[in-house]
Amino acid sequence: MLADLAPDEDLNLSKHLLMRIHGCEARLLAEDAADEKFVVTVPIARGTIAHKAVELGIHWQGEPLPLALVDEAMASLSNTDHWLTDFLQTCSNADRSELRSTAGDRVAKFFECFPPLSARWRPVTESSQIVDLADGRIRLRGKVDLTLGVARGNQAGKVIIDLKTGAPNAVHRDDLRFYALLDTIRVGVPPRLVASFYLDLGEARTEPVTEAILDATVARTVDAAHRLVSLRAGAVEPAFRPSYACRWCVARPTCAIGQEWLADDDDLVGDLTSQSDAP
Repeated sequence: MLADLAPDEDLNLSKHLLMRIHGCEARLLAEDAADEKFVVTVPIARGTIAHKAVELGIHWQGEPLPLALVDEAMASLSNTDHWLTDFLQTCSNADRSELRSTAGDRVAKFFECFPPLSARWRPVTESSQIVDLADGRIRLRGKVDLTLGVARGNQAGKVIIDLKTGAPNAVHRDDLRFYALLDTIRVGVPPRLVASFYLDLGEARTEPVTEAILDATVARTVDAAHRLVSLRAGAVEPAFRPSYACRWCVARPTCAIGQEWLADDDDLVGDLTSQSDAP
C-alpha cells in the first residue's frame, strides 16, 4: 500500500472517508474530481452548533437552558477560526433563527434524556482521537461526542457515545467500532461499551466491545486503506454500488448504473403506491 503513495503523500482516514470507501467507489472518485466548493447551509451547521452547545451544557454552572447554550455556542464559533465562522457572521436573520431553533431542539432532547453527569463519571466531550502508523504516513482520526468512565489498569471501563438524530443506520455502528479501535490502540485498553444515542427516539443502541469486533474493524479499516490508495492511483477500477445516495451524487447525470437503479426504485415506489390506493 505504501508503495502506491507518492513520496510526499500521506493517507488520512476518518469514519466519514471509511463510509465513502465502503459505499460507492465511483461516487467517491467523482466527488474527488469535482472538488466542489463547500457551501455551509443551516442543516449542515446545526449539528455542529448543537454538539458545541451540549459540550458547554455538560460543564455548565447552573441550569443548562438549551437556547441559551445554543446562543453561547453560536457566539463562541463566530469569534474563532472555525469553518462555520464566516457563515455565522454573514447569514441572514432567517437562517440564524432557523439554526437557533433546530439546534435548540437537539440540545433540549439531549438534556431531557440524560441525567446530570457527575464529575465522578469523568464526562469528556468532543474528544479527538489520533493514531499514527507507518512513521506517520498513515493517520487514523476521529472525534467522539461523549465518553463516560475510564479504564482501571487493564480493566475496560470507558463508554463511547455518539449522538444522532433521525433513524438508526448500520453505518452508525461501524462509526462507533472505528472509535473503539482508535481508543484501544491509543490507550492500550478497549472501551467497555459503545452506544449510539438517538435524540429523536430517546433511545440508546449499545454494543459491548469484544475482541472479535475489534478484529473485524481492523480488517475493514485495512481493506479501506488499500482500496483508497489503489483507486486514487488508478490501479483498480471503482466499484459501483447504487443506493438512495444516487439522488444527490455529482456523477448522476452521466452514471448509467445510478440512473437505472433510480428508475427501478421509482417504478417500485409507484407500484406500491398504486396498490395502496386500490379499493
